Amino acid sequence: MSTPTLTRVPPLPSALQVEVTSACNLRCAMCLVRYRPPVNKLAGALPLDLYRRLLDEVPPLRRLTLQGLGEPLLSPYLLDMIRLAKRNGVEVGFNSNATLLTRAKADALVATGLDWLHVSLDGARAGTFEAIRDGADFAKVVANLAGLVAAKRAAGGDKPWIRVVFVAMRRNVAELPELVELMGRVGVQEVRVQNLAHDFADTPDDGPYREIRDYTAAEALWTGADRAASAAAFGRARTLADAAGLELRLPHLSGTPGSRCTWPWDAAYVTSAGIVQPCCMVMGDDRVALGNLHEATFPTIWAGPAYQEFRARLADDDNPPEVCRGCSLYQHTF
Repeated sequence: MSTPTLTRVPPLPSALQVEVTSACNLRCAMCLVRYRPPVNKLAGALPLDLYRRLLDEVPPLRRLTLQGLGEPLLSPYLLDMIRLAKRNGVEVGFNSNATLLTRAKADALVATGLDWLHVSLDGARAGTFEAIRDGADFAKVVANLAGLVAAKRAAGGDKPWIRVVFVAMRRNVAELPELVELMGRVGVQEVRVQNLAHDFADTPDDGPYREIRDYTAAEALWTGADRAASAAAFGRARTLADAAGLELRLPHLSGTPGSRCTWPWDAAYVTSAGIVQPCCMVMGDDRVALGNLHEATFPTIWAGPAYQEFRARLADDDNPPEVCRGCSLYQHTF
């Protein structure tokens, strides 16, 4: 991939990821939410007026992901946000822990024309899954996922695309083949396996990211621990997915760092507080902020000096931003 042009501001992005709420009903082991004070679902919601303004300010927008650190189903404005995006001709979807995905909510989401819905499921057995997704009930999540499949079939359409997302770690990777088999029976279309997002090595030893950094160091597959077992689990999962006609995406177990990430040229991430960040992998708007929508328009931020400096550094393999160095996308292991 060629190095993006740095001397001019790139066109406004055709893709955005927007955190519709920072509130969550779970305390997942690998998520920053676990290590922060709880957020009220109303106080943590992105205001609908700000969302409308953002859509107006980015006319080229064609793909919109409505998720961040929180659980999107906790946003009181989620259905309205989906409808507004669809009215603008934008493909829209989100990721959910599915604990709140009742059949009635599934029917309502299908009726909006939602393009995709991804469900987090990091184990094939209750004990493993519930230890990772603290506060979740494995049987309930699988039942809700089956209800979503049924809602889609009842509507007679091909939307939303239903994907299960499995965050692979040392503690759960052996269960991946079993999960693929289960998802084939449930009727989902795809299982996407990904590594942990970041190693947080750029954060101080005594800082607020210490606990999540220590957890990542112990669980990340890219450290090389249990490499043979991980590869074997991936291979078995591939065989089972092929037999079930299920799409399966597997991550790399090792990679080479480099500046082939194009997020800051192609897309942007907006937190529920209106902070614009270069991507969704950063986690924590205190780590890097390129602008605030409460203080400036999106086009002004996109063309601003902070964004341009970030792009220039990311394109330089010898001097990338510190926050990028430990990113599994930058390391090509995501």
